Amino acid sequence: MPTTKSKNAKESKANNKYDEIRKELERQKNALLAEAGEIIGSGLNPEKENYPDMTDQAAAESDQNFTLRLKGREQKLLKKIDEALEKIATDTYGICESCGEVIGLKRLMARPVTTLCIECKTRQEQEEKLRE
Repeated sequence: MPTTKSKNAKESKANNKYDEIRKELERQKNALLAEAGEIIGSGLNPEKENYPDMTDQAAAESDQNFTLRLKGREQKLLKKIDEALEKIATDTYGICESCGEVIGLKRLMARPVTTLCIECKTRQEQEEKLRE
């Protein structure tokens, strides 16, 4: 039976294993939140601008729609980052949600918000291609 010291050392080592990933996730989260704060502060308000030319108006609306789509993606990414940070905190990070196997560290470093191992993700993408 392992001693308390060796058990704590193993747990500490496991927590440190994802420390670099946790820091990167927190950095990404802070950057996204800061960018969102700038947009809110500057006021994303289309009624403020009045374009005499219909082409300019259409281009401005197209740009705004594109920006809003990007913000939607960033909002989803923020949610995934929060979920990954929660998993790190509860020692459930790095486990494939599909097969239950450990996700490789290289994959986690490349895509810290992933929830699937490379085999399950590949299978998922192949199934999606078949449905198209």
